[in-house]
Amino acid sequence: MADQPSYHLFGNVLTFRARPSQGSPFLLTEARSAPGAGAPPNRHAGDGEAFYILAGTYAFSVDGQDRVVGAGDYVPIPTGAPHAFRNVGEGEARMLILNWPGHQHEAFFSGLGEAVPPGFAPVTPPGPPPEAALAEIRRRSAACGVELLV
Repeated sequence: MADQPSYHLFGNVLTFRARPSQGSPFLLTEARSAPGAGAPPNRHAGDGEAFYILAGTYAFSVDGQDRVVGAGDYVPIPTGAPHAFRNVGEGEARMLILNWPGHQHEAFFSGLGEAVPPGFAPVTPPGPPPEAALAEIRRRSAACGVELLV
């Protein structure tokens, strides 16, 4: 597919491999995560979500349960469950993220992420954003149907 945009968000480079806006019944995203990067606690009722780890090591928290996963592991997220993940390895980690029907996450990743060129390396954020910036991120997330729990 020629048009596979990528976005840098929370230290992850997210590249769309299949997306609803292009006729897919789901959103398939390849994620490359810098060491220490991940996704803050969040939940969403409108999109199903699951993760398949390709390389590296991630720590997941799903509905209060913590687990560390690696290549070949699958992490389903129950609809509406609070969840978060973080690359706990020393190098870049990779996974596939499946969202269905995917409209919320396509809007979330592209609306909050910074568009980056192919091959862009993920960069770990220096720390949490200031409260004013976090309030804006929460507002924009909520507009996509994703509730940030930070």
